[in-house]
Amino acid sequence: MKHVNLRLPDDLHDRARSAAAADDRSLNSWLVSLVRRAVEPGGTPDRPDGELAAPAPQGGSGHSPRT
Repeated sequence: MKHVNLRLPDDLHDRARSAAAADDRSLNSWLVSLVRRAVEPGGTPDRPDGELAAPAPQGGSGHSPRT
């Protein structure tokens, strides 16, 4: 199993924690389920407005590499 450090703004963390609790899951388990759904073929997560989220671009995150 791999570990990933994810930094979330305080308000987003609070909302994610609440959503996980409403689903009777830990925050980690809830996030894993979202990532799993996003990477499965045809499994992009829905946006709150009901539109499908666009898949992540291939070949990079769009962020500058750490130096």
